[in-house]
Amino acid sequence: MKFKKFAKADTALSAIGLGTWQFSGKNDWSNFDEETAIKIIHAAIDSGINFVDTAPVYGLGHSEEVVGKALKGKRDKVFLASKVGLPWDGNNNVRNDLTKGSIFKEIDDSLRRLDTDHLDLYQIHWPDPNTDIVETMEALAELKQQGKIKHIGVSNFSEELLAKAMEVTEVASHQGLYNMLEQNAESYHGIPLGYKVKDSLLAKLEEHGQFFLPYSPLMQGLLAGKTDFSTGVCTNNPELQGEQLKLNLERVKKITTEINKPIQEIAFNWLIAQKAVGPIIAGCTKLSQLESNLKAISWEMDEDMMSVVEGILK
Repeated sequence: MKFKKFAKADTALSAIGLGTWQFSGKNDWSNFDEETAIKIIHAAIDSGINFVDTAPVYGLGHSEEVVGKALKGKRDKVFLASKVGLPWDGNNNVRNDLTKGSIFKEIDDSLRRLDTDHLDLYQIHWPDPNTDIVETMEALAELKQQGKIKHIGVSNFSEELLAKAMEVTEVASHQGLYNMLEQNAESYHGIPLGYKVKDSLLAKLEEHGQFFLPYSPLMQGLLAGKTDFSTGVCTNNPELQGEQLKLNLERVKKITTEINKPIQEIAFNWLIAQKAVGPIIAGCTKLSQLESNLKAISWEMDEDMMSVVEGILK
């Protein structure tokens, strides 16, 4: 395994991490199997992956419960990350809520489901427009003082909101949408994003010793060799439909021809080569997919390869 060090993390983090949205349960993922999920988590840890990312809203607590089961006896091997800010009511209606009271309830619920006494990284899942960021960050700072969390992170924050959060307390990381074909995405599933990862955010994070956690690194399968996006959530992504899909498939073909490596490995190495990036939030539903992810670290992308990719994508 390759590891990357960041000033805002107290341990070296594996270049590739494990995302666990797919372990939400059958309501979210039809091919979910708890036994397989636990085997994947164990195999990831055995391979050297030490970063596991989950969230309460994934399956309304189910993903955290599965991760908690899998980490019994292995908790010290993992830099465990979860999120806050999307609680649900008795009717399973999810809302944005980053008030102090809600945060304090959510952390205790997450620790219980994960069967641990602390989280290494606690991330704001999405901004809450109805709560002052000062109240939110002060609450998270208090949890840090209590020892329930070690580091504070944000996700899907505009650069302006990130700056305001950093005025209140230390922020270790930012998680956002980023891959070879979506370098400065303007939206995610129709939700506007107020950051430009490649153009400005990465440089700011590097300056402050923070790290960037890219989700959707394989662009919902396009950068893993998938070509059919006619069903599921992919139909909501304009990059995966019509003429734009054709253009992206042409770009993928050119890149693989020039570099002569599988597109998935190229996509991962393109991310790993960037100083402020890591770990990559990579999900999988099969052990074979985990193995494919890990093949990427068998080689490194050099400057010439990076130039080839950028030349095709510009």
